[in-house]
Amino acid sequence: MKPSGAIRSKRTQRDYTLGFKLAVVSQVEKGELTYKQAQEHYGIQGRSTVLTWLRKHGRLDWTQPIEHSPMSKSKETPAQKIKRLEKQVSNLEMKNMIYGDMVELLKNEYGIDLEKKYLAERSGLPKKKAP
Repeated sequence: MKPSGAIRSKRTQRDYTLGFKLAVVSQVEKGELTYKQAQEHYGIQGRSTVLTWLRKHGRLDWTQPIEHSPMSKSKETPAQKIKRLEKQVSNLEMKNMIYGDMVELLKNEYGIDLEKKYLAERSGLPKKKAP
């Protein structure tokens, strides 16, 4: 038992087990805590220690600083984000369907087959020269 007046030594990164680091990284990447909140919650002294762990052990890209856009100031809830993204997907699916109908119309009405031309160009095959 230490006397109450004992000087406490500072912890180093070597004091944290890999399991602890991975648990903190997981909590941050799941959105349960920000990396600053995790640092405060667990008493991690270094200002960039958790960020270093995220860069080393995380699955997300933590190399770039987060830029806060005007959209992020609105504090969009996960449910609102899901709804916005579902609407975006729906709009893109409708646009894709319209483009598909246009390609089909060009093929049937005008004999223009965009799909074959596009696929041939993408495959890198040489174009056939007219005799």
